[in-house]
Order: sequence, then C-alpha cells, then structure tokens
Amino acid sequence: MLKELHIENLAVIENATISLGPRLNVFTGETGAGKSILIGGINAVLGQRVSRDIVRAGADRAYISAVFTDVPKEAEEMLREIGIEPEDELIISREISSDGKGAARINSRAVSVGAIKELGGLLINIHGQHDSQILLDPLKHLSVLDGFARDEEVIADYQSSFRELQSAARKISALKQSELQKNQRAAYLRSIISDIGALGISPGEDAAVEERFRVIDNAVELSRAVGTAIQYLSGDEEINGAGALSANAEGELSTAEELLPELKPLCERLNSVGIELSDISDELSRLLDRLDIDDAEYQRLSARRDELSRIKRRYNTDIDGVIKLYEDASAELGTIEGAESEIERLIKQRDELLATVTKKAEKLSTIRKDAAQRFKTEVEEQLKFLNMPDVRIEVRTERGKLTLSGMDRLEFLISANRGEEPKPMARIASGGELSRIMLALKSVLADRDGIPTLIFDEIDSGVSGRAAQKIGIKLREISRKRQVICVTHLAQIAIMGDDHILIEKHSGAERTVTDIRPLDFEGRKYEVARILGGDNITKTVLEDAEEQLRSAAGEE
Repeated sequence: MLKELHIENLAVIENATISLGPRLNVFTGETGAGKSILIGGINAVLGQRVSRDIVRAGADRAYISAVFTDVPKEAEEMLREIGIEPEDELIISREISSDGKGAARINSRAVSVGAIKELGGLLINIHGQHDSQILLDPLKHLSVLDGFARDEEVIADYQSSFRELQSAARKISALKQSELQKNQRAAYLRSIISDIGALGISPGEDAAVEERFRVIDNAVELSRAVGTAIQYLSGDEEINGAGALSANAEGELSTAEELLPELKPLCERLNSVGIELSDISDELSRLLDRLDIDDAEYQRLSARRDELSRIKRRYNTDIDGVIKLYEDASAELGTIEGAESEIERLIKQRDELLATVTKKAEKLSTIRKDAAQRFKTEVEEQLKFLNMPDVRIEVRTERGKLTLSGMDRLEFLISANRGEEPKPMARIASGGELSRIMLALKSVLADRDGIPTLIFDEIDSGVSGRAAQKIGIKLREISRKRQVICVTHLAQIAIMGDDHILIEKHSGAERTVTDIRPLDFEGRKYEVARILGGDNITKTVLEDAEEQLRSAAGEE
C-alpha cells in the first residue's frame, strides 16, 4: 500500500507530506484547491509523462516521493530483475527540473522513468473521470472481460502461437514473388554468372596481367638495352668486354706482385670484380631469354587485358568486386531455385500453426463465454446496490477472423430501465451511470488484479443523493480488501472515509499556496458541513454533519 506521499514545488503545492491509511482515504477541498495536482503528483511518481510547467514558479525543480509497504510479489520480482533487492519499504522518487531534465529513483538507486512506470502499474491503479471512456469504446471491452476472467496464461500461449503463424505467413509472402519477377531476376543473375564465370577470373589477376603486358609491350627496347649491357660486360669478336679487360688488368698486376707486395690485395679485388661481372652478365642473359616473346603471347595478353578492363567497366567495380558479384549472384540464384521447396515447407508449417492457433482461439472463446455470464451477474449485482435496480448488462460476442486478441469481437450492452432492450453504452449511459458502472467493474475486479492500491479521482461525477451514498458504501467495502484513495466533492462519500485529508488553498499577498492536512473528527465535521452548506455553515448543518459521520462510523 501507499504509506506516504511527499511533494515539493509541484504547481501550487510548495511542501507537503501526506500519510495514508490502509483502508479508505478521502480527499476533499474546494474547487481549484489542488486536488487534481495531487493526483498529478501521484501520476508523476508512477512514471507518467509530465510537463516542466508543473514545477512551481520560481523553483528550480519539483520533487515527489512515495513510500510503499507490503509490496506484492510481482513487484518484488520486477525489482530483482532490475537488480534491486526488496526491502521492508519501497521508496520511489522523481525529480522534474524547470529546464526539462529530471531523474527517477527506486530506493535511492537511479533508474529510468520507464522502470518506475512499469513498477507503478503493479502498485497503484488510478481511475479518473476520463477512464470511464473505456466503457464507450467497444475495442477496449475485450480487455476488461479478460481482466475479469484472469485468462492471462491462455492469452499469452495463444499469442505466442499466433505470432509464429504471422512469421510463417510473412516468410511465405516474401518468397512468393510473382513468377515473372522471379524469372526476370533469375535471368539477370544467370547473365551475370555466365558473363563473369566464363572468364575464370582469379583475385589480383588484372594487376599481374597489366605488369606482364607492360614488360612485353616494351620488349624491343628492353632487349636492346640488356643486349648492349651484356656486350659491354662480355665483349664480342671485335671488342673486349669489361670482364676481359678486368682479367687483363689482373694478369698484368700479378706479374709484378713479387716486386711490389701492395699489388696483391688489388689483384684479389680485380678477381672479385671479374667474378661479379660474369654473374651479372649471366643474369642479364637469362632476362634476355625472357624478353624473347613471340607475337602469339603478346596477342593473348592484350586480349585478356581488354577482357578484364571490360568486365570492370561493365559492373563499375574492381576485380575483387567482380568476383564478389559473381559469388553473390550464384548464392541468390540458388535461393531462388530453392524457394519452391522452402515455400512448400512453410505452407505446411503455416497450415499446422493455423490449426493450432484456431484450436487455442476456440479455447479462449470458451473461457470468455463462461466468464461473460459470471461478469454479467456480478456487475448487475453491484449496480443494483449502486442504485441502478433495473439495470441489465449483456455481453454481445461475435466470432471474427483471427487476430492477436483471438477470434472474438465483444461489446458491453446496457439497459438502465425496465422494459428497454440493452444497447451500446455510448448511446444511452449518462455520466453518472458510467461512473457507477466503472465502480462496479473495479469492485468485481478487486479480487482479481492483485494491485494493492486503487485511486478514484471524482468517481462521484454526475451522481448525488442515494446513489452517492451507495458509492461511498461500495468504496468502503472495496477498501476492506485493499487500500482505496478517493478524491470527492460529495459528503455522502467523504463521511465513509477511515482517513480524511483536506486540500485547501490560501492566497497571500504575492502567491497562492495549497496546504494538505489530515482532519480529526472536529475537522471532518466542519469540512462535511462546508460540503453540505457551502460558506453558510450553521449550527444545524454542523449537527447534520456530525450525525452523518457518526452514522457512517456505526455502519461498519
């Protein structure tokens, strides 16, 4: 339950700490005193979207914190999932800065606003006036009945199979291209495979061909240069080459070694030069042999060079890109050619899933049908107590196509008066009737959703007299099973509270301030008298208020 709420600088609320009881807590106050701001603060700490304009004028930030005790197991499990070990008290806080920034915390640990929103949904259920619009929208009636039926596990199982069915259908659709499209694509891929595959290209081949072609294209000039160099080194019939000359020089010097010993190392160096020159000449001869290329090889290299250049230009990529294009085209063509068997497999899987989903949808429909009768009986019973004695509720169901929610289309119909046929709520229910119907729903759902705190923001809208009194009694009855917080402007409801909190506005010289304070019996008497008689609080009105409070206390 919500044990304490603390608010700082939230609109007209400067600083307030509100302690709440475990049963029926009623909030009252004049129109404009700040009751809606209080609900806004609770919404904020539960992770709902808020505007930075909610920060009190002149303040840098607004701060709201809520202390919870007796947290339900589902909430404790969620806390552990986000790495927070549950304690005796759970504290959720939220800070909203005037510059639009903010922070959220659970037990002082920073978390996302989404985390406190998810957690808050397990702790508090807030019903405001606009929530009655759920009753006017037939699309939301199915979720209301499911909440009553408590068929979450069956729905989750059905939806899991339904999503599998959707996935199989999407895959079939993707594979089932038109025959023309498939044939056109396959023809295009085959042309790529044929065009590139016929060339037998290897990685880096274009660079190797280009290098070899450059050599061949310059073979004549290269041959002349290499041949001349060989001639200079080895000589011919007419001239001595550098090798012979160096050998002659060595021979001349070797005859004088004994006369001049310094010549010996020079002779050795000349011998080394001669060997090196001979090696160079031999290497050049081998190169010259390679340069002796016939015209056929030149033509072959030239043609290959043109082929590789053409294929790169055609596909606007380098040789590695051409090879990848060939590989990708081959893989895709294999997928297209294998699509038929894959489609057949998926169709079989889809048909099996369709049978499974249909069976599960029928099971869900049976559960809903059984729940609808109980729902009708229990809601009618609650509404009769809430001063709608002749009400009739009908749950109209139709079978439709399979959707994520099942195959059922459902709408609540109502007849508020004897002798009238039930009709859609949007056509005949008044504001006061909608409030009571919603309260009846909350009452029958009270033992089913497990949420420990219910908040009703002016559930009494559009009702008065005996109906208002019955609403008060019903709220007290619900509060015996879980904590109830109710914002009201009716005395019939205010007197039923176990704890009564007053919200009042004070206008000073410079600004307006809202105070929130608990009332003792005397305070409650004057507040109920104010609700009953306005500003004209007479002795008679006070006596009436006291009598109503004591009477309500005696009804327990």
